[in-house]
Amino acid sequence: MTSGRLFDRAIIRITPQDEKEDAAAFLQGLVTNDVSGDLPVWAGLLSPQGKTLFDFFVWQGPGDSLLIDCEQAAADDLAKRLSLYRLRRKLTIERDPALVVFWSAEREDGATPDPRLPDLGWRRVGEAEGGERDVSDPYRQHRLSCGVAEGQAEIGNILWLEANATELNGVSFSKGCYIGQENTARMNWRQKVNRRVVVVPLSRSEEKRQKLAYPALDLAVDHLRVEAIQPEFVPDWMRPEKPASN
Repeated sequence: MTSGRLFDRAIIRITPQDEKEDAAAFLQGLVTNDVSGDLPVWAGLLSPQGKTLFDFFVWQGPGDSLLIDCEQAAADDLAKRLSLYRLRRKLTIERDPALVVFWSAEREDGATPDPRLPDLGWRRVGEAEGGERDVSDPYRQHRLSCGVAEGQAEIGNILWLEANATELNGVSFSKGCYIGQENTARMNWRQKVNRRVVVVPLSRSEEKRQKLAYPALDLAVDHLRVEAIQPEFVPDWMRPEKPASN
């Protein structure tokens, strides 16, 4: 069984510093998904135009805190961006180096199925144990084999719905306002998603539409017009006959 730590992930903790403060209410008005209910969820922080700045998982933390499971390379920028929206709210927003992200391809005690797609495996957040196996590469290979893109290099600066957020349970259309909500809701209402992010064989990748190539895996992530996507590149979860969960 493939299991271990995702060394390319980091944890940001949002902690109320006053009993009247609410970390979930703060994040609820910023991100694409509903963080007031069952967690974890996959969510995005968007530009006002609805383009992806960051994507991450939101977990319930100790007490009233929330934990954000995000890319290690983007963690400082994400914490800084969230802090800009904090204004005078009594919240601490900072990286928590004591906590790390674990992943397993199969069910593991204490872990939760990936909220985007069960086939993506099981995740959990916990304290670093020391000597963990780095499974960042196996996880990436498994994720891409499922046709799922993530992270700034693959879906950054792309409209959230074009990053397959509806199909992967990354957006709530009933929770109320958030940054980029207007354009995202309009696209959904009009059912007008003109392009999509897809994982394709490297030999079939379009250089001008390529977001990132993985030569060792012979795969690439392309951002293509819907009509240009070959049927064999469309995973089952992306097919229109499969209803969205949200």
